Amino acid sequence: MDMGISAELTEQLKQIDFVQIGLTVLWAVMALVIIQRLLGFLADRFTGHVRLYLLGAVPVMRLIIFTLTLIFLIPRIVEPTFENLVALLGAAGLAIGFALRDLVSSVIGGIVSLFEIPYRPGDWVEIDGVYGEVKSIRMRVVKMVTPDDTAVLVPNLKIWTHLIKNGTDGSANLMCVAEFYLHPRHDAARVHQTLRDVALTSAYLRLEQPVAVVVLERPWGTQYRVKAYPIDPRDQFRFLTDITIRGKQALTGLGVEFAVAPTSLPAA
Repeated sequence: MDMGISAELTEQLKQIDFVQIGLTVLWAVMALVIIQRLLGFLADRFTGHVRLYLLGAVPVMRLIIFTLTLIFLIPRIVEPTFENLVALLGAAGLAIGFALRDLVSSVIGGIVSLFEIPYRPGDWVEIDGVYGEVKSIRMRVVKMVTPDDTAVLVPNLKIWTHLIKNGTDGSANLMCVAEFYLHPRHDAARVHQTLRDVALTSAYLRLEQPVAVVVLERPWGTQYRVKAYPIDPRDQFRFLTDITIRGKQALTGLGVEFAVAPTSLPAA
């Protein structure tokens, strides 16, 4: 039966009017170009919602023209018999399966995330190098908003292949780290206490959480890492800015010299 179908399809291919097909494809391409330019031309002359609607109509019109072209061409390429339709649907199903494999993986990832809960709305996470607050979790994507107020849609399939860093994990606690780099010649104990006092007197500090100052010696100086929690994770950058500004003022008052990392370090 498969040999019969193949022979029939081969015979029909010899009878195809390629001129008509070429003209149809040319008409479709011209229609796409005209509509895209026309809608773009009109969108440039409007503002607000009208402009957004006109720009949003471009992909819709592209899909309509593509669908109409396929509907017109298929009967002229293959006679719509039952056997031919079965063969075409089988090939189309295989192609669609390959094309939608990432979509299916994202949908399954969204379902899995409902049970494993790697992130929740309101969490501050980093996925594939993108850091921001989770706004919503959909079946295919998770919507995040970065500190620069940019909306990012991350496919749920990322949970299979990428590390997910969750700073809050469903709580209101988000550790922030302010770093200071100082010349090694200074009173470390005094600087340690000064930076701790700066953090404890911040208006954004969550008092019930611990404050720690970690001191690390580097080849080019001394690194201080002030680790504390803001009252609200959304205030993390205000919190870090406050600690950094007041910390530098306090250290300047102590006469401490700040370190500058060299462009290259001497070989050991």
